[in-house]
Amino acid sequence: GFDYDEADNGEMALEYLRIKEYDAVLLDVMMPIRDGWSVLKELRKTSSIPVIMLTAKGEEYDKLYGFELGADDYLVKPFSPKELMARLKVILKRGKLKEGTDIYAHLGLEIDPSARSVYIDKKNIKLTPKEFDLLFYLIQNKNIALSRQQILDGVWGIDFYGDDRTVDQHIKMLRESISPYKDLIKTVWGIGYKYEERR
Repeated sequence: GFDYDEADNGEMALEYLRIKEYDAVLLDVMMPIRDGWSVLKELRKTSSIPVIMLTAKGEEYDKLYGFELGADDYLVKPFSPKELMARLKVILKRGKLKEGTDIYAHLGLEIDPSARSVYIDKKNIKLTPKEFDLLFYLIQNKNIALSRQQILDGVWGIDFYGDDRTVDQHIKMLRESISPYKDLIKTVWGIGYKYEERR
């Protein structure tokens, strides 16, 4: 089982997150005082903790908006406790990349997997956990054209039930985050994406 704290509203959730360390956050969109979107936006200013959004809205717009704000996964109510646990386990497992992985550097882009940090021209940049996992996965498979499904399986895990447009949305956000080096992530038409170093 998991230890958890339950917040009655968005302000209380942010207060908990300020005073205590957590491994993940289950964030309901519909909360009093401050909604889930607002909490997520505020949280992402200082933290890259994995976040699963819980919502009654299954519209694609809502999902994409959540991913844009930095959510890592999305669950539409009603959902089964088993599905929630499966997604939580995947998100927690992904957060613990194997220690001692070598630092990767190309041009001004540097990635330290064990510290889960990314530097652009020696400046530390904030990526969401999902953006970090995506970049790391692409680099691990550099020069290989990966299908959206391969990326979903490799980054989100085979338990992920979303569609492959999730990949497109995260690639778009990742390119914005590493904008001086966004050209390293190539679109392979009809297939998906690949990471390719500049020659």
